[in-house]
Amino acid sequence: MRLVLTLSVLMVFLFSGCNRNELHPVPYFQFDISINLDLPLYQSLLGPGGWAYVDGAGSRGIVVYRRSIDEFVAFDRHSPADPEGTCPTPLTVDPDNFLILNDACTDAQFSLFDGSIISGDVDWGLRFYTTFYNGTNFLRVFNP
Repeated sequence: MRLVLTLSVLMVFLFSGCNRNELHPVPYFQFDISINLDLPLYQSLLGPGGWAYVDGAGSRGIVVYRRSIDEFVAFDRHSPADPEGTCPTPLTVDPDNFLILNDACTDAQFSLFDGSIISGDVDWGLRFYTTFYNGTNFLRVFNP
């Protein structure tokens, strides 16, 4: 009985997560990229607190942030405050506080640490992507 209850709860979370992902205002894109951290372009990701833009993935490119020695997060640079993507500039890291992503057109702000809303008239945080770090020099970012 306990197993049935556990499986039921798990299924509810799985299906509700899928629906929420489908409702997100930033378009869904399937991709799978590997980032070689040894390349000069990604040198800032070698230590915790580093971040880098990555083009060619997601809706408007992605931003990767290294939270700790072995934990990375990746978010789409398409602002949820601009679902139609009319703003010519994707989200950018704030020059005065690297933990904030700015939307130049709506003045919304988001956390680079976890993708949550900091300010602005917006109902959704950032679209996030799955990361896998091999422990040495390759980071995989993907959206199945």
